[in-house]
Amino acid sequence: MILGKKLVIVLPAYNAAKTIEKTYNEIPFDIVDEVVLVDDKSSDETVKVAEQLGIRHIISHPINRGYGGNQKSCYNKAKELGADIVVMLHPDYQYTPKLIHSMAYLIANGTYPVVFGSRILGKGALKGGMPWYKYYANRILTLFQNLLLNQKLSEYHTGYRAFSKEVLDTVAYEKNSDDFVFDNQMVAQIFFKGFSIAEITCPTKYFKEASSINLKRSIIYGLGVLKVSVQYRFAKWGIYKWVIVK
Repeated sequence: MILGKKLVIVLPAYNAAKTIEKTYNEIPFDIVDEVVLVDDKSSDETVKVAEQLGIRHIISHPINRGYGGNQKSCYNKAKELGADIVVMLHPDYQYTPKLIHSMAYLIANGTYPVVFGSRILGKGALKGGMPWYKYYANRILTLFQNLLLNQKLSEYHTGYRAFSKEVLDTVAYEKNSDDFVFDNQMVAQIFFKGFSIAEITCPTKYFKEASSINLKRSIIYGLGVLKVSVQYRFAKWGIYKWVIVK
């Protein structure tokens, strides 16, 4: 519990057997009530390691649903467990669990309904090993998104996110893609519904075992992000009916 609110950590996992223990061991269980791991048909022993760690809530997809589909299962289970605050933490140890206190507290005390751990605030991204082409693609896409969404986020593409129950109950995330563009559709939904997003500086680590998408998938993702931004702006102008908004 944190300020009387139930905190659930969700781990969207895919081939995370080598990194999940290190991630799990840094989770601050002085405030965390439950941990949920959703395995998206990994080809390694992610589920076995999770069981050995004592994670009680493990969901194994019989088929690979994709990153967005994994998150849907994560959030649905967290809501089923009665979470007031949900933090999505990648089990590949790319993001430090040590920020969970700070992220959750901003929601628990009513300051913000959503908090992102940003790799771009400060100089952590390139220092942590983010490939230069991903860094500059991130900056260009974020600039475009800020213009069309009329916001000032430092980045839209972090995988470290905390949500209040109200946000997860309000946005229609089940209507989103099962692929990587899910993240940006959800951000657009959050802003469309009038919620605000806070950011805190987050160091990041890029190494062999950390999850990443290849260049082709990155291009597809980038085009999807641009599409979402344009759809959002047209919907705000009232000239487009956006099906992912309730």
